[in-house]
Amino acid sequence: MAVQFYNTYTNSKEVFIPLENGKVKIYVCGPTVYDYIHIGNARPFIIFDILRRFLKYRGYEVTYILNLTDIDDRIIERSKTEGVDFNVITEKYIKAFFEDANALGVQRADGHPKATDHIRDIIEIIKKLMDEGVAYQVNGNVFYDVSKFHRYGRLSGKKIDDLNAGARVSVDEKKHDPLDFALWKSKKSGEPAWESPWGLGRPGWHIECSAMSMKYLGNNFDIHAGGIDLVFPHHENEIAQSEEATKEKFVNFWLHNGFLKIEGEKMAKSLGNFRTVREALKNYPGTVFRMFFLQKHYRSPIDFTFESLEAAKRATIRLRVFFDNLIRVLKDFHISDTIIDKEKISKVDLQFLDYFEKLKLELLEAMEDDFNTPVALSKLFDMVRETNKVLSKSEMKESEKYVLTLVKKELESINSFFGIVDLNETKLDSEKVHNLLSLLIDVRNELRAKKEWKLADKIRDELKQMEILLEDRGGKTDWRYS
Repeated sequence: MAVQFYNTYTNSKEVFIPLENGKVKIYVCGPTVYDYIHIGNARPFIIFDILRRFLKYRGYEVTYILNLTDIDDRIIERSKTEGVDFNVITEKYIKAFFEDANALGVQRADGHPKATDHIRDIIEIIKKLMDEGVAYQVNGNVFYDVSKFHRYGRLSGKKIDDLNAGARVSVDEKKHDPLDFALWKSKKSGEPAWESPWGLGRPGWHIECSAMSMKYLGNNFDIHAGGIDLVFPHHENEIAQSEEATKEKFVNFWLHNGFLKIEGEKMAKSLGNFRTVREALKNYPGTVFRMFFLQKHYRSPIDFTFESLEAAKRATIRLRVFFDNLIRVLKDFHISDTIIDKEKISKVDLQFLDYFEKLKLELLEAMEDDFNTPVALSKLFDMVRETNKVLSKSEMKESEKYVLTLVKKELESINSFFGIVDLNETKLDSEKVHNLLSLLIDVRNELRAKKEWKLADKIRDELKQMEILLEDRGGKTDWRYS
């Protein structure tokens, strides 16, 4: 099945065909670095991180850019409130963003451009827009004339007449039209500013993303993504100014994730339900948040509740325990051949492999069908359930371990794009646990040999409380996670 995405621009699901065969260029709107990112911010960063990973899994060469907005009204306001230079604010929260993103398992982008490093690129685009007659200057401010772009509103589905009916304009801005937006803002007292043909000032928010995306991905690229709250006016304005400046189509696919609510309400500091990622990570690891967001289709709204987060935690633990058991069973078993040798596999195990492969294909089809992660996750847990039937056998033949090794490779590759189990950490922990439990089993066996049953049973019972089961068979003791 070909990869399909729901394109906000066409309001329909389309087969994804990249501009360049085998290569995909993606731009995601990053954080405005004036505060710690909140849980709503985490959704696009996690979702589009998984999208990028999946496209790589599918064999594409992906160039992924996520910007950092480091000049903005809120940054300036924060710097004034704290009495420090705006750079102090941005450096602090850029560092915090990367710390939080790392904790969420979000891989670094191929580029994290900052707006302040691209002032020259921004000015060049504005100059082109001035030359085209679609931008105008008023008292050192430069505005984009929305009326000159006839496709304005195509992305959001909004009509200019309807927008004008509810618009208001500040008197001192003296814009030609209430919908016109700022490309360049003249310097105000106490604000950072840069030299430009229109005097000292700073860029508007929308032009920053146009300049940075085109700088690294070209005038026309494959995917632009972000939260649905950015469709209007941010992404709508990006299209207008970019396409007028280059006379080319700006982006082929626009992808937007749905809103996040807290216990059914919009998240807001005034409601006392504002949750930063940093606060939430104190109680839940990043993998739980990845699981939480994967359980809902990315375009659907999602309600953040602690019950749903606990459910995601249980699902994550289930996968973690599964991988730990799989690693434990195959700890000393290795195969060099990567091609399935059917002579090593029984008829029953071949049937299992066929069913496993069917589930895998259904998982991939769900991912290819507009990134349907809830269905894909359900298939993953089906694969885990079927594998556990083999894994839980008290006596395991070498041929069954061979089958499990093949399955393990497939599941690890699927986890490579979901990122919901840290396999490096799992392997390390598993080896430590294995050595510790081997020591405890030896001690218990010595106690049993001395007929000190009470203490031997205490070891078994205490381990059971920790969800580790000891199994005595044929004079040997083995263990597994419950």
